[in-house]
Amino acid sequence: MATTIRTTCSYCSVGCNLDITLEEGKAPMVRPAKDYPVNLGKSCPKGFHLLAPFAAPDRALTPLIRENGSFREAGWDEAIGLFVERFRAVLDEHGPESAAFLSTGQIPMEEMALLGAVAKFGLGMVHGDGNTRQCMATAAVAYKQAFGFDAPPFTYKDFEESDLLIFVGANPAISHPIMWNRVGMNEKERTIVVVDPRRTKTADAADLHLPVAPKSDMALLYSVARELIESDRIDREFIDAHTEGFEEFAAFVKEFTLERASRETGLAREEIAGLADRIAQAKAVSIWWTMGVNQSHQAVRTAQAIINLCLITGNIGRPGTGPNSITGQANAMGSRLFSNTTSLYAGYSFTEAADRSKVASILGIDESVIPTTNSLPYHRILERVAEGSIKALWIIATNPGHSWIHKTSFFDAMKNLDFLVVQDLYATTETAQLADLFLPAAGSGEKDGSFINSERRVGVVQKIIDPPGEARSDFDIFRMIAQAAGAGELLAEWNSPDAVFRILQRLSAGRPCDITGIRGYAELLERGGIQWPYPEAARPEEGERRLFADGAFFTSNGRAKLLFSEPEPLPEPVDDEYPYLLLTGRGTVVQFHTQTRTGKVEMLNRLCPAECYVEIHPDDASLLGIRDGAKVTVTSRRGAVTVNAKIDDGVQPSQLFMPMHYAETNWLTFPAFDPYSFEPAYKAAAVRIEVAVR
Repeated sequence: MATTIRTTCSYCSVGCNLDITLEEGKAPMVRPAKDYPVNLGKSCPKGFHLLAPFAAPDRALTPLIRENGSFREAGWDEAIGLFVERFRAVLDEHGPESAAFLSTGQIPMEEMALLGAVAKFGLGMVHGDGNTRQCMATAAVAYKQAFGFDAPPFTYKDFEESDLLIFVGANPAISHPIMWNRVGMNEKERTIVVVDPRRTKTADAADLHLPVAPKSDMALLYSVARELIESDRIDREFIDAHTEGFEEFAAFVKEFTLERASRETGLAREEIAGLADRIAQAKAVSIWWTMGVNQSHQAVRTAQAIINLCLITGNIGRPGTGPNSITGQANAMGSRLFSNTTSLYAGYSFTEAADRSKVASILGIDESVIPTTNSLPYHRILERVAEGSIKALWIIATNPGHSWIHKTSFFDAMKNLDFLVVQDLYATTETAQLADLFLPAAGSGEKDGSFINSERRVGVVQKIIDPPGEARSDFDIFRMIAQAAGAGELLAEWNSPDAVFRILQRLSAGRPCDITGIRGYAELLERGGIQWPYPEAARPEEGERRLFADGAFFTSNGRAKLLFSEPEPLPEPVDDEYPYLLLTGRGTVVQFHTQTRTGKVEMLNRLCPAECYVEIHPDDASLLGIRDGAKVTVTSRRGAVTVNAKIDDGVQPSQLFMPMHYAETNWLTFPAFDPYSFEPAYKAAAVRIEVAVR
């Protein structure tokens, strides 16, 4: 007899639902859910192979303890005992700031919430961050500073209702193909503009591609704002009623003439003025961005330059409008709101006494167990590891040995740890191979919980198959650690994913992300997910909902803030020794991030290059004597890698591009960080390229 179970895909942030049919003696059959409002019966190739990586031959089946330089198998009692013993010893001797954890945007919300409670309330750590820092911290901070809360305002229906869609540093045709499918459903006389140094697949499909110089987006956006303000093609009524800082912003952008913007962006004056004209003439403008904006040395202010354009033209809160950040990982939004890492649950603050008291009261815990300072961000945690003041580190469901910027620094830092624990599906990742203790975890198809997608929709994750061997869900592992650490009574209520979901609902009450009206997982399945906010009084018929329709923001005075800064030059400019600028990003629709899971799927591997490559413009290739497919060495001040050359005029002269999926890329990247979000600036590094010595 066949059984069909619905779940949410655990790759990107689109939040597709999949119906997985199990029948005895047959491989699971995966079908995209036709009635789910997110994907409407569509899926990218990764979703069709959701379960395949969980059956990989290198799947970790038992806990592993390193002895004499090698792993040996261990039972759970020994592994958990060792974990607690070593972390307790470090914390007791060196204090609450001497141990930390690094988490993920890939596990269910309930698990990351429990992790934050165990680590901070149970074990007494101060510092913990997640790999959401590497993709979405910029958007979170930009929204919080401008709107008063981390609140992406859109619904996916806006893709279909815009008559002008502008994509800045975004390539959804590759990165978020099901979102891109929604653009194709737009039946209006719509125009698509892509702002990106590369001619990406999305740019190929656009009506207009503006190939800006890398990281010159701020100059472009400020100049467009100037053109609109100077010609009085703005929504003065909306500005006066719902924003603050306009006069200061208008004075600031006066300096961004078409001449200046042309000089800094490499675009013609007419192209910049033409973009302003398009915005002025459109009835519904939506501006979408992803990592090309977020991963920059001035990322937050670039995102806010987008927000400012929407605010001064009134393109927010209406169908088809908005400054819309497309999230990266499946549950990065859940991580931003409920992981208890660099802010308390539901956006409360560790540094505010009233917030700590409120959270303690809701949870029924002693306020004294809540840290009174914010956690260090990811890169500062690693800096403390490198200098020796953080001595124990717990890494969950992420692989910074592949993904961290200038990753030589990561491997150097790990050498200074007294104790490293890695919790993951595979003990074969670059990070797991460094561990003193490895804990085998279950994948998303092997446990229950929920994710929050890009449009703020809470979707259900359901267990489909059992984890293999002795692998346990992250939830069960966190519970075992809490119990062994003596925090079982403190966290007694946190005894199941459903129970934790109810706790998070209580924490969300009255907050911008209020989800108290959701009646549980059953309603989420029945309704096709539910977007927050969804308070107790929410109307069930509300299926697609955007924020700020009333012009009221989450700031203290209800007004959105116009924020801006002077553009700064690239932290590592090109020079005679390193004359090429290396760009990085998503390379294919069939691979995800570090290929930790998708790299296990033979079908997906056949659809993309097996080896790392670098894209180079034909003129540069001719100048350097590089043939297509030749082995070349790309060198930065941090390292050198040998990869295959791919001659492609989609990349501009004097620029190169390497995909993030391959282990070689981050040996080269330059470790710059945004001053507000502390997100790494993966997208620009000075390099040289030459034919590899044979």
